[in-house]
Amino acid sequence: MSQDRLVTRSSVLTVVGALAVFVLIWRAIVFIGGYPAFILPTPEAVFGRWLGAIGDGILWPHFITTLSEVALGFTVGATSGLVIGYVLARSALVERLASPYLVAAQAVPILAVAPLLALWFGPGLLSKVVICSLIVFFPVAISTMVGIRSVDPRLLELGRSLRATQRQVLTTLEIPAALPSILGGMRVGVTLAVVGAVVGEWAGAERGLGVLINLARGSLFDIPLMFAALLTLALMGIVLYLAVVLVERQLVGVR
Repeated sequence: MSQDRLVTRSSVLTVVGALAVFVLIWRAIVFIGGYPAFILPTPEAVFGRWLGAIGDGILWPHFITTLSEVALGFTVGATSGLVIGYVLARSALVERLASPYLVAAQAVPILAVAPLLALWFGPGLLSKVVICSLIVFFPVAISTMVGIRSVDPRLLELGRSLRATQRQVLTTLEIPAALPSILGGMRVGVTLAVVGAVVGEWAGAERGLGVLINLARGSLFDIPLMFAALLTLALMGIVLYLAVVLVERQLVGVR
């Protein structure tokens, strides 16, 4: 058996073992505490409700809506973060002028400004994309700036000595050297995009997993359904994170 297969098998066993321990602890807490289902349902109740919600079609429309918001918001936020991060890395003047505003904007909780953004852009898709892109932008911009600045100056000097154009320097030297840092920021950003989508849906929406959570805990009083929606959000975040990791492995060769 090759080394790669051994590593993969070990990783899978580790994940499965950690999941089993988590479920056992959850089950033990419910059993020892004697909690009723409307306070803390058992794992099997949540899993059964999750399968039921998938089967009867309750979950899918909300899932697709949230996934669309996350995908668009992450794309816009990551793209703008890459551009602004590069500009910040290459212009000390722009960094001095823009950094205080970027830090101030990041310091304000997105939960506090989400209702205002929903008021400005409406309760539809646009406001959710704006919220997701804002929460994704900062980690990607900072990681891009740090990555570009960490490029070995000798590589840049070599490119200039070979009369490489600025575009060639960017595509063949700077971006490849900065990719580990950039993709690290995207790992953080893609999970924050899920958070941003839910916050946006709480601020005002007709459909989405955030809306389903509110309905389940409110008018429906279906706590297992609420946990099923939370489980779906967690799985979405894990899959998107692993997608970024897969891209990182293909581009950088990180294990």
